[in-house]
Amino acid sequence: MAHLDVDLVAADQTIWSGEASMVSAPSAEGEVGILPGHTPLLAVLRPGEVRITPVSGQVVRTRIDAGFISVDADRVTVVTDSVTTGAGPAEH
Repeated sequence: MAHLDVDLVAADQTIWSGEASMVSAPSAEGEVGILPGHTPLLAVLRPGEVRITPVSGQVVRTRIDAGFISVDADRVTVVTDSVTTGAGPAEH
C-alpha cells in the first residue's frame, strides 16, 4: 500500500515525522488534502489545524500559526513558524 513520508517541523523542533496515509492542512486558498500520488505542490499555510493520519495509529492534530507545505513524490513537508496547541509526539 502506498504511503506518504511526512515531516512536520517548527522553527525549533520536529513536531511529527513518519509514514502517513493522508495529510490535511489549511492553505491560504482553502483546505488541502494530500493522499499518496498527489501532484507536486507548494502552498502557503494560514493559521489552523494540520491533521496527519498515520499508517498505523490515531490521527495527529496540531494547530499551527502559519507556514508552508511542500509535496513531491509522496514526500510531504510542513514547515510552520510555531505550534500553538496539541502537538503530537515526534518520530512515529
